[in-house]
Amino acid sequence: MEGLDGLAQDCESRKGQACSLKELEELRIEFLGRKGKLAKAMTELGALDNADKPAGGKKANEVKQRITELMDQMEAELTAAETGRVLSRFDPTMPGRKPWAGSLHPVTLVMQEITSVLAGLGFEYVAGPEVENDWHNFEALNIPPEHPARDMQDTLYVSDKIVLRTHTSGMQVRSMLKKQPPIAVIAPGKVYRRDSDLTHTPMFHQIEGLLVDRNVSMGDLRGTLTVFVRQIFGAGTNVRFRPSFFPFTEPSAEVDISCVMCGGKGHQKDGSPCRVCKGTGWVEILGCGMVDPNVFKCVGYDPEQYTGFAFGLGIERVAMLKYGIGDLRMFFENDVRFLEQFA
Repeated sequence: MEGLDGLAQDCESRKGQACSLKELEELRIEFLGRKGKLAKAMTELGALDNADKPAGGKKANEVKQRITELMDQMEAELTAAETGRVLSRFDPTMPGRKPWAGSLHPVTLVMQEITSVLAGLGFEYVAGPEVENDWHNFEALNIPPEHPARDMQDTLYVSDKIVLRTHTSGMQVRSMLKKQPPIAVIAPGKVYRRDSDLTHTPMFHQIEGLLVDRNVSMGDLRGTLTVFVRQIFGAGTNVRFRPSFFPFTEPSAEVDISCVMCGGKGHQKDGSPCRVCKGTGWVEILGCGMVDPNVFKCVGYDPEQYTGFAFGLGIERVAMLKYGIGDLRMFFENDVRFLEQFA
């Protein structure tokens, strides 16, 4: 019993020895730990007479409570002292740090702008799977298994009949299967091809559009895309259509715009050829054409009653031209110095 009384006094006398929370924890273990002084003293209570054991147990609990209160008091004092030391180093008169302002990725910014312009022209946004079956990605778009255009796609195959989509044109097929004309949709999203260099990456973004109705003509296509291009690159942008080939459109064309770097002159201020348009004054921006009748037959549209046009462009391509970026890979390197320019 005298040992228990002395234990509380010993703990109180050593109150000033703990100068940190770590030292306090060591003191707590010394007195209250499983092998500490209090635990050792309590094992000796078994030697008391049965008549004295209740008083001994009560005394032990009182000592434990007292030591616990001392420990809690010391912890509060040490915590307050540490907080005071931290606050003493804080100068409230110093100006605060300006928070870092993030921004949307440039590819996202351009995709939103393009989608907004086309929505204003009456096109509806649609989305679909990035892992596509061969029929939607190729065959329904007039690209049968033996077609040479498959070699142009650099396809990433999941299995014999499942691919990572090489374009978002599959959503045009899915949209036509769900709805009868008139139909006007745009399908932005990620696409995948086996390619990687300054102007190509294995994953990139496309947006494709489709309009089907009665009496749709090439003139409607030219007018729609001319308005779209001038909304994106400015009212003074010149536009030209060149004959081309795509399996799912006939006739087909590629659309060029006057070079945004040299203003269509073909040369820089020092007279050297423009590195973007290679001295031609024109830059290719997208592909388009009138929907091939074979595509209509695959989705159950009557090509004698309906005509339509389709177009597709790369989002990164547009972003590179808008922002003067020379290397496509910069979009995916996550260099904050590059990305913060678009804040």
